[in-house]
Amino acid sequence: MEVLCERCCGLDVHQKSVVACLLTPDAQGRKQRETRTFGTMTAELLQLSDWLQETGCTHVAMESTGVYWKPIYNPLEGQFELLVVNARHLRTVPGRKTDVSDAEWIAEPLQHGLLRASFIPPAPQRELRELTRYRTRLGQERVRVSNQLQKVLASANIKLATVASDVLGVSGKAMVTALAAGREDPQELAQLARGQLQQKHAALVQALTGAVRAHHRFLLREHLAHIAYLEEAIERVSAEIAERLRPFEEALAHLDSIPGVNRRTAEVLLAEVGSGMRPFPDAHHLASWAGMCPGNDESAGKRRSGKTRKGSPWLKAALVESAHAATHTKETYLRAQYEHLVRRRGRAKAEVAVGHSIPVIAYHLLTRHEDYRELGSSYYDERQRDRTLRRLVARIEHLDLQVTLTPLAQAA
Repeated sequence: MEVLCERCCGLDVHQKSVVACLLTPDAQGRKQRETRTFGTMTAELLQLSDWLQETGCTHVAMESTGVYWKPIYNPLEGQFELLVVNARHLRTVPGRKTDVSDAEWIAEPLQHGLLRASFIPPAPQRELRELTRYRTRLGQERVRVSNQLQKVLASANIKLATVASDVLGVSGKAMVTALAAGREDPQELAQLARGQLQQKHAALVQALTGAVRAHHRFLLREHLAHIAYLEEAIERVSAEIAERLRPFEEALAHLDSIPGVNRRTAEVLLAEVGSGMRPFPDAHHLASWAGMCPGNDESAGKRRSGKTRKGSPWLKAALVESAHAATHTKETYLRAQYEHLVRRRGRAKAEVAVGHSIPVIAYHLLTRHEDYRELGSSYYDERQRDRTLRRLVARIEHLDLQVTLTPLAQAA
């Protein structure tokens, strides 16, 4: 087999140690191995980098094991051709697994150019990723605490959630804050309603009649303080993200023009895939990398499962949320696509299909530097005009009626 990388190294990465297997040619051109073990402290990793540079190593590969590869990647970045490889592509023979054999197993296919590197963005984008992912975690924590607060209300026989659609909206938060402060008169609490909730005064009085005790008020104050802290943290992180994305306002505007995609989702898209789209050959590769494509599981000519692959969990979650929002828009192509598929495929598969369309659209908008152009809700009917007419006529005739189709121009 042809050798493409004469001097390369495979790294078996762990939390406290990294085993390096270096492959180099000897004086007769034969392959020789040298294995060393290093710690994962910064000084020890710099020793690893110096050793590889002294030996003339050009390519280094490692498995993408959790977050352990990141402190190894950082000091080596820019010094070598680095490949972070999916661990599923490097499974060794069962029963012959050691740290040294793992490092050798990584180095062997690397020398012959058989490894496919995962997409590792440049350092500024990696930093932006950490910020957007942290903001997502803060939002998830806020939802968790909000659910805990509603459980405390239920424990106190307060049924506010059955009347107000958002317990922590303007009206709901004012009522919960008053309850936490010791105010218990349902009539007085119901007067805090704002907007359309004022029309449900009688129902609010019933919902706010409960048995709030001292420990309930204490828990409500704690949960409200926790939610306030999380909201402030989200605002601070969002401001930092906006500052870092200031040079990409044009790309954000293009993404924000897609139905169902808001500013926050656009920020997640740019953080996860970047604005250049160079790592992805085409739009469908991007959708597949995001995990929004059906999986392949076929044997003996039978297709067994089309479950989507794992993909990028952070981007996938944002796309699913955007797809759900797009299905509730009006007079849009994405809504028409959902309705076109939901009757045959069901709600879940139809939303995944819409979620697949969003990164495809985003890819073309960012590569062409243009805003989204709406195709309209009648796109599928116009594309399949004759089929649509036959289907509608058949439904009318099924009701024992006869219909004649006349173009509007002739009817006038």
